[in-house]
Amino acid sequence: MKILMRAIAVLLLLGLLAAAVLVIDARQQLATPLALEEVERITIERGDRVRDVIDAMQAVDAFATPRQALYLRLRVRLDRGKARIKAGDFDLAPGTTPMQALALFVEGRAVLSELRLPEGWRFSQALDLVRIHPDLGHTLPEDLSPEELMARIGLPGEHPEGRFFPDTYRFTKGMRDTDFLRHAHALMAKTLAEEWSARAPELPYEQPAQALAMASIVEKETGAAFERPRIAGVFTRRLRVGMRLQTDPTVIYGLGESFDGNLRKIDLLTDGLYNSYTRSGLPPTPICLPSRAAIHAALHPEDDGSVYFVARGDGTHQFSKTLAEHAAAVRQYQLRR
Repeated sequence: MKILMRAIAVLLLLGLLAAAVLVIDARQQLATPLALEEVERITIERGDRVRDVIDAMQAVDAFATPRQALYLRLRVRLDRGKARIKAGDFDLAPGTTPMQALALFVEGRAVLSELRLPEGWRFSQALDLVRIHPDLGHTLPEDLSPEELMARIGLPGEHPEGRFFPDTYRFTKGMRDTDFLRHAHALMAKTLAEEWSARAPELPYEQPAQALAMASIVEKETGAAFERPRIAGVFTRRLRVGMRLQTDPTVIYGLGESFDGNLRKIDLLTDGLYNSYTRSGLPPTPICLPSRAAIHAALHPEDDGSVYFVARGDGTHQFSKTLAEHAAAVRQYQLRR
């Protein structure tokens, strides 16, 4: 019996020694840099598991030794599902260890994709950019109407024009198009709320949506950024005195795809929802995606008494307080040119 007990003790001791050696080796292997001579990009798709990623790393000979891959698999199993990886593109640089790579995947520190929605563009144009971006997950059918699209992102009954903030967005590869649009919509709502809360007094708007419509007109009429407040001043002054806005961009927006680049007199005379020559007040919706600067200008218009302006041909405008001054400016900058 004593011999048996001694044998068992010896076996246990050997087992403990072997386990200790295994643990020490595992720690050393997982802390040893991967066999990377240059940056290696690893792509994780939605639904991929850690073992799929380890297989992808093995496929590009990322591991310095076979034991690195083995120990990484064992480490993930010991975590019992706690190591949940994120989808995206991940760059493994030379010097990265297996544990650092795993942390990169779990924390979602992916290489970010980029998409810019330009200010002044229509929603349909911005949506085209979303539809063709290769790094977004596309779920929206091409024949989806604007009403159906807004319902898909949880905003039924809301017109999409002007409701998505123009900005440069960075996101992880695989982000759904609906999530991207929700984010851009939320950013516009936040921006408009902030600007509305700090607006100048006695403006001719009853609600933020009207200020957003004005901002879109200011955006389309502005060639030089510093003129935004002054242009906003002209249009808010017209609203106050009951004068029609008479701005070409609203008419062009109303013409839609039928506009061929040449705005004719008949277009200005033909009544429509967006014809600010035949209808008073603001258009029923914005006509483009306005920038924060345009929203700020619409809510802080410059009060210099101007009621008219005409393009000089260099991106700036000549502002006038009387019709006679305006007629002279038109002769100088438009008719002669």
